[in-house]
Amino acid sequence: MTTVDPATCHARMLTIRFFEEAVERLFHEGRIGGTAHTCIGQEAVAVGVAAELQPQDALTSTHRGHGHFLARGADPNRLMAELFGRATGYSRGRGGSQMMMDVGLGFYGANGITGGSIPFAAGLALESQRRAAGRVVACLFGDGASNQGVFHETLNLASLWKLPIVFVCENNGYAMSTSLRRGLANPHVVERAAAYAMASGHADGNDLNAVRQAMAAAAAHARAGRGPWLLECRTYRLAGHSRGDKREYRHADEESEAWRNEPIARYEAFLRGQGLLDDAARAARHDDAHRRVADAVAFAESSPLPDPAAVAEGVFA
Repeated sequence: MTTVDPATCHARMLTIRFFEEAVERLFHEGRIGGTAHTCIGQEAVAVGVAAELQPQDALTSTHRGHGHFLARGADPNRLMAELFGRATGYSRGRGGSQMMMDVGLGFYGANGITGGSIPFAAGLALESQRRAAGRVVACLFGDGASNQGVFHETLNLASLWKLPIVFVCENNGYAMSTSLRRGLANPHVVERAAAYAMASGHADGNDLNAVRQAMAAAAAHARAGRGPWLLECRTYRLAGHSRGDKREYRHADEESEAWRNEPIARYEAFLRGQGLLDDAARAARHDDAHRRVADAVAFAESSPLPDPAAVAEGVFA
């Protein structure tokens, strides 16, 4: 049974939002190198999916994985340190944005290859099935990844073998700059489950409660040995695809409408309606999340760079 309460969910969504906003700012200021893909606007999917997982469960991510990692319990300090390339980061400063993992948290990593984590997640589910471990695997991917051949191959095998896996399509409307209407002949990814005799469902990805309800049903189905589930969560990527994306492929009116439907404001309205949030509590949680992110930046900047003498450690080729 999940025990994640509404206050914790709210705090996690705020931490993800402010962390990602800080990442974008730090890149533009030149304080972080390389690139990164932020999930501003998609916080409800990350938090809602993670909230319905148990400690022994596994989650695989995408190139847009900071929010997934934080939702699963990552330390913002170590995550930020990795972005700064510091030795205190999750990959000791060697992996950057897309190469972080913590098996102890059940987070089996992000992936720079579109759809790359889908077969890996199926392998984790197969291992769990053979050991009768009772573990469910949540595999997150975007709408663009649903056009990859490996998506179809993996869903077919997962259904044949009744693997305990929930495939979660985090449909944010764009595969880089290609809109959903231009990239998918059938824009409803969830309907692809029928081709593989797979259970499926969909949720409003900007409604945390809807995501949790849908994920709870999917995880229970998989955990009971009834096979995989395809869950589609419709959301919106409020930021660009990655650093430097000016979003010239979509209209400002579209973004304005998306901001009016963004998940944190919607969840705060829900909490207020339930008598679970007032102005003072809202301000306190916002301040706390801002402080956590500021502390993470300070921790990262004060952390040492990796020792050049250790550059070959962990290299297996």
